[in-house]
Amino acid sequence: MTVEIVNARPEHARAIAKIVAPYAQRRILISKDLIDYFEDIQEFLVAIEDGVVIGCGALHVLWEDLAEIRTLAVTEENIGRGIGRQLLTALELRARELGILRLFCLTFECEFFSSAGFHEISGTPVGVDVYQEMILSHDDGMAEFLDLARVKPNTLGNFRMLKELD
Repeated sequence: MTVEIVNARPEHARAIAKIVAPYAQRRILISKDLIDYFEDIQEFLVAIEDGVVIGCGALHVLWEDLAEIRTLAVTEENIGRGIGRQLLTALELRARELGILRLFCLTFECEFFSSAGFHEISGTPVGVDVYQEMILSHDDGMAEFLDLARVKPNTLGNFRMLKELD
């Protein structure tokens, strides 16, 4: 059986929501409404095996050189098969194609992301001019990246990590 990583389509939104649900119940991932997955479907990649979606991950652009890895998850029965790594690699490729130089993530999975080249950060790794623009965003992921007081302590109590792309 071969796992294929493909661009998500609207027909995959319900499967993504189903994969995320048990993680959201345990407060590992942020709970979202189904409509959010439909609205953001173009950001997602999915892992498909035998016609079934078994993993997902999203790339959300934050700035001209910065994007966030979001909602990276696999079905619980497929943990440990390297599917998360395949999704992350594909998301990094997408980021490079967009000219992104840095990837941000908010995670409990520090070991997984560290092994992929991410490191924990504190503060806000952008200049004042960029910060002034970014602060105008209503996106909670942006607020987490900026380490804003309104998300303190952050929603899930997880770690802020960053990777510089080659």
